Amino acid sequence: MVGAATVATFVVAGLASLFMAWSIGAGSSGSTPFAPAVGANAISVMRAGFFVGILGFAGAVLQGQGVTEAVGKELVGGVTLSAEAATVGLLVAAVLVAIGIFAGYPIATAFTVTGAVVGVGLAMGGTPQFAKYVEITTLWVLTPFLGGGTAYATARALRGNALNEGWLVPGLAGLVGAILANVEFALLGPPDGSASIAATLAPVLPLPGLAATVLVTLGIALAVALVLARDVARDQAGAQRRFLLVLGGLVAFSAGGSQVGLAVGPLAPLLSEFDVPLVAVLVGGGVGLLVGSWTGAPRMIKALSQDYSSLGPRRSIAALIPSFAIAQVAIFFGIPVSFNEIIVSAIIGSGYAAGGGGVSREKMVNTVLAWVGSLVLSFVVAYVGFLAVDALLL
Repeated sequence: MVGAATVATFVVAGLASLFMAWSIGAGSSGSTPFAPAVGANAISVMRAGFFVGILGFAGAVLQGQGVTEAVGKELVGGVTLSAEAATVGLLVAAVLVAIGIFAGYPIATAFTVTGAVVGVGLAMGGTPQFAKYVEITTLWVLTPFLGGGTAYATARALRGNALNEGWLVPGLAGLVGAILANVEFALLGPPDGSASIAATLAPVLPLPGLAATVLVTLGIALAVALVLARDVARDQAGAQRRFLLVLGGLVAFSAGGSQVGLAVGPLAPLLSEFDVPLVAVLVGGGVGLLVGSWTGAPRMIKALSQDYSSLGPRRSIAALIPSFAIAQVAIFFGIPVSFNEIIVSAIIGSGYAAGGGGVSREKMVNTVLAWVGSLVLSFVVAYVGFLAVDALLL
């Protein structure tokens, strides 16, 4: 039987998780997905906050399992996070993210949570998981180059005269459709897993598994491209805005699937002890993201859309496509990733495609320093904080 003190600590950890979810919703997952669309005047700040909350909640429930388990069980070996450790880690991370929100700087949530969880885990006597750290660090380091580079190349192509925009934009939409066809959703898979649209439809075709999946993917990509091509032919400017809003929605959904794990992941080791299903925790985390997006995201949306670069529809599209792709790769491999890092890198890359106009170099430097500082600071504070709490409880 679980003692009353343990239950009380778990409740406190749950409240800290909700606070973390609110902070993430008000910060990275709430502000970044629609920031380029707001910068391109395709949607208002308040409407962006409303829709990103709903889509983030859906992503949290349908795609949040992988990153949640990675954060809770794969960052430190040899120990299982206690309720006290989860509480300390979540509070440290949430406070740092909240400070970033009110200071106007987009703290990298994945850096902060990862540092805090590793800090409390090692303070408990756990062993570092260097293989996982290499995997995480590799994606973190590559993200600015892949996201920013792809956004730069895409924006340059959309701005140039060498390529026909009438088929380039539909082609980009087809690429997004191909990615979406292979995104895994909990509703399509077995009770303890997930499956993609392409994998679900593939058995209907009289072809081998891989060939059928590829054919379904190509069919969905072609259908999406044709729909947008028809829209571009009828109203090019309107088609760009509508495509941009769809991309923002996909990125918002992906943000929920990735970022909810940062809020509820530290609770994952405690669920079996209290007989709480993971889906219930994901729903709770999704609600926290939604409330955070509705109450706190507008401030950061404004900061990202106006402070980093003055974006038009083309450069916004260029920023969101790699953001969506990188987010889904991170979810697939169960890697905690910062949406601030993804979207800011893409915004800067697309901004430099226009000669760097509107990109604040001072803001860039301060943001990178905030990212690195949040990782180191969260680790140190969480490590020392847990040792202090543990000493008080003895």
